[in-house]
Amino acid sequence: MYKLLIMCLLLIGQNVMANEVQIVNVKMHNNDGDEYRVDVTLLHGDTGWDHYADGWEILDKNKKVIAQRILGHPHVNEQPFTRSLYRAKISQHEKLIYIRAHDKVHGYSELYKINLNKQ
Repeated sequence: MYKLLIMCLLLIGQNVMANEVQIVNVKMHNNDGDEYRVDVTLLHGDTGWDHYADGWEILDKNKKVIAQRILGHPHVNEQPFTRSLYRAKISQHEKLIYIRAHDKVHGYSELYKINLNKQ
């Protein structure tokens, strides 16, 4: 009986987690000095206007938002998907940044850490 209960709870937990937005990949392209093009690939079970991944942000090492990409519509039949932010200003002094995504139901994703020294 306990084994069945544990298995059901695990399956429910996985189903809930599957609906949270995930950052699959990030590509950073230094355009010139402190200007970057940032390509972020997201995976999310968008179901329509009430539940979709609606954006992502770039944060500095202190977790302060330095740039934001708003996603204006659901991507129900396009998963995973990549969207870019052109001309993101990231100081040349920044060595560590984070990306976090957001969806309308679950809020923010886990932080995706990027070491700019390795780019």
